Amino acid sequence: MCGIAGIVSEQSVPNLERNVNNMIEVLQNRGPDDFGVWTGCEHKVSIGHRRLSILDASIAGHQPMISPSGRFVIVFNGEIYNHSDLRKRLNSHDNNILWKGHSDTETLLSCFDNLGVVETLKSTVGMFAFALWDIKKQKLILSVDRFGEKPLYYGYHAGMLVFASELKAIRTLPGFSVNIDLDALSIYLRKLCVPKPKCILNDFVKMPAGSWIEISFESIKKKIFPKPKQYWSALEQAMIGEKDLLVFESEKEAVDQLDFLLKQSIRGQMLSDVPVGAFLSGGIDSSTIAAVMQSESNSPIETFSIGFNEMGYNEAQYANQVAKHLKTNHTEVYLDSKDALSIIPNLPEIYDEPFADSSQIPTFLLSKITKRKVTVALSGDGGDEIFGGYNRYFIAGGLWKQMALLPTPVRNIISSSIHSISPSSWDRIYSLIKSLIPKNRRIELIGDKLYKSASILTCDNESKLYDRLTQLSYPPDFVLGERYINKFDIKSYTSQNPVAQMMILDTLGYLSDDILTKVDRAAMANSLESRMPLLDHRIFEFAWKLPHNYKIRNGTGKWLLRQLLYRYVPKNLVERPKMGFGIPVDDWLRGPLKEWSGDLLATSRLKEEGYFNTKYVQKMWDEHQAKKRNWGSNLWAVLMFEAWLNNVKKGFLR
Repeated sequence: MCGIAGIVSEQSVPNLERNVNNMIEVLQNRGPDDFGVWTGCEHKVSIGHRRLSILDASIAGHQPMISPSGRFVIVFNGEIYNHSDLRKRLNSHDNNILWKGHSDTETLLSCFDNLGVVETLKSTVGMFAFALWDIKKQKLILSVDRFGEKPLYYGYHAGMLVFASELKAIRTLPGFSVNIDLDALSIYLRKLCVPKPKCILNDFVKMPAGSWIEISFESIKKKIFPKPKQYWSALEQAMIGEKDLLVFESEKEAVDQLDFLLKQSIRGQMLSDVPVGAFLSGGIDSSTIAAVMQSESNSPIETFSIGFNEMGYNEAQYANQVAKHLKTNHTEVYLDSKDALSIIPNLPEIYDEPFADSSQIPTFLLSKITKRKVTVALSGDGGDEIFGGYNRYFIAGGLWKQMALLPTPVRNIISSSIHSISPSSWDRIYSLIKSLIPKNRRIELIGDKLYKSASILTCDNESKLYDRLTQLSYPPDFVLGERYINKFDIKSYTSQNPVAQMMILDTLGYLSDDILTKVDRAAMANSLESRMPLLDHRIFEFAWKLPHNYKIRNGTGKWLLRQLLYRYVPKNLVERPKMGFGIPVDDWLRGPLKEWSGDLLATSRLKEEGYFNTKYVQKMWDEHQAKKRNWGSNLWAVLMFEAWLNNVKKGFLR
């Protein structure tokens, strides 16, 4: 795993190579083992690389790397899991390739020479982001993997096209200034991340999943972004799959096929010249990955989990039971709230762009512990989106059916009636009857929950219901000057199954923009490579050809994945209610984080910056502190932006 950066200009640039060296220097966590810069075209092009050695740590794996033909030069971040098969394919064509080493980067370049860029992209199994300079055509090619596991930012600065794995590299450029995209800020507050292709900064974008782009000197002269081209689309594959459903002679046949595909994926992802392990929470997804990994290994694999004694939940005990059954070499570390709190000042640097999924903290801590023993870790991410595991898939369908029994005007009247009484008044009303309700059924902050329920009642279709269940809400003018438009173009998706609609939306959005960002930044901050076997595109394509009841059956998700896991682990060790991986932000904002939060949310500070309606921020803060409303997630999103902005202004670079 590595970090990449570069500059392309239509005119020669003084100090071009020095600027690129500065860019890659701040990406050292992504690549602590080696670095290099290539400059050409009379100082119009320079690309740089920081390397975390996974395959072929010798000089033969050094980057930037030039193709055998001399036409292409590449900086590559990622892993091509099937690169050995690609080498066999090239060798079978009698291309007389003299391989210098066994790195997947060298394989990729030979494929570009012999197969072309698009055919190579379609032939790969892997996760990656790369920049390829075509010396013959004098064009820059940028691309990322099918699900967007690896990040790639690009845009214009001082008339130059610049790109990098992280924004902090771009911010090193002379004369760089922070210009916030208010629309991106508005979307971030609701989704807790900045979705692709948006970037928090104007003039910059992120490369969409499964795409590539070709940029010429002429494009740079006009400062335009050619539209990214798709070489693979999750949406398209979902549509194809639903029209070509598989028919199995038995349920065992379906489990056998998934077993084969997952073993194939994991064998490829266990390929490494450095130690490999697995994250293990004890849940369905991570337990399945660990179980199949162990079945493919001749010795105990390394597994890792963390537990929190002070946070009201703990999954480490379940992970320990699974690890004992599988006989893995298990590392289990218990942490307290101080460990989690100590990470918060570093979050803006770690996540590089505003990011407010609070599970970012335990994910970072787990990565830190894992790095002590291994350099590569496999995770179970992707199982919920692909095999139907989120609780909202079961809740939304039933909820919509119940809501639809009432005409929209009636639901609007009920919603308005609830909102006509303040949350604190609802709390007082509830307190009069609270003693009559059994303790285990009492509800805290009932006024807050009634207000949220009232907003759901106004939804007039399932798509809006999905939005309300997956996004935070704010007053319409919370971000000053915003033009928030929640648009996701899936007009061509014609599924009649609302759960399928939610699953593809989660894949295209929540998985790609939140989960993959969270894991990549947390892992790479610790120089740890994370890999996700369930995101092998062959598994995704198989899953979307499954009849619906192979995913969700009798109100339970991931049916087929569970059947596979039961082959390796007893059912009683993994069957339990789904748990999150978050932290008690709500309580911390009233306790140990109160002073820190108060400083960042000071009215004078916010007014000077001019991004937020300070009246609303102060109202949320006061209501949260008084326990009249639970604004923890909303406030955390504002705080993570403010903390990020504060560090950027200070020029904080590691």
